[in-house]
Amino acid sequence: MPDLKNTPKGQDYGDHIKDIQLQLIDDAAYVPDIQPAFEKGKIYLLFCLEGASTFAFGPVYQRVLNAGKVFMIYNPDTDLPYRQTLSEGTRLVKLKMSLDHLHQLFVPELQDAPVFNPENVNRKYYEEKEIPGELIVILHQLFEIKLPANTLRLFLQGKAIEILSLFFSGSKPDTETCPFLNDEFTVRKIKKAKELLIQSYSNPPTITELAKAIGLNEFQLKVGFKEIYGNSPYQYLLDHKLEIARQLLTQDKMQVGEVADRIGYTNTSHFIAAFKRKYGLTPKKMMS
Repeated sequence: MPDLKNTPKGQDYGDHIKDIQLQLIDDAAYVPDIQPAFEKGKIYLLFCLEGASTFAFGPVYQRVLNAGKVFMIYNPDTDLPYRQTLSEGTRLVKLKMSLDHLHQLFVPELQDAPVFNPENVNRKYYEEKEIPGELIVILHQLFEIKLPANTLRLFLQGKAIEILSLFFSGSKPDTETCPFLNDEFTVRKIKKAKELLIQSYSNPPTITELAKAIGLNEFQLKVGFKEIYGNSPYQYLLDHKLEIARQLLTQDKMQVGEVADRIGYTNTSHFIAAFKRKYGLTPKKMMS
């Protein structure tokens, strides 16, 4: 789970960026803290993208955060212990930082937001609302992006600032490059396209067929797919196929020709060339 607490200082934000903690919670890999608590003096943003998360406070009271909702919590007086359970398929983004550092990052730019009002510093603050449409794609990107560890840290650092800025300002980002990815319904269609590609990776549908299957036009599919996954549909598929090939070669010890055929190549030399471009080694050298 990425944690930005110890990331390098940002050029424009000084010491304040390192105090932001970002956590990605996925039910398939989630290991709960032994004694979790919302710390006093810290502000938390909990974005539920899929599934649902239940927070139990004490023996009686509990709160359910459903998909498409964000929960903001701030308690200046005391730590607030809780127990958390996730429904199957839950994806949750958790941001945490001190109110003081939030003020130093964004005031006076966002001074009209209630949380930045000095009169509210000593007040408890709880709010649940719909995730703003302009944040949906950004939040999904956090789970889908694949980058080297050092690059990923910088990417997440920038995204944390972007999420905070958009959430508290209520302003929308430049949507000129992707004006239709501002609702969960469209995002789900793009994710369905990815699933269809993976399911039929050895004999994939054409772009036209894929767009028709998910109910978008080809332009929306291409631009939306790149916005979420960082690649075109078929570059994403190629990377997926080559990763399967690497596993078949190194774990199952299959022959190069067999692997090429398994992942849909009719020409083994084309497979070898693509494999070397991605991994810097030929399939045979990868096996040795």
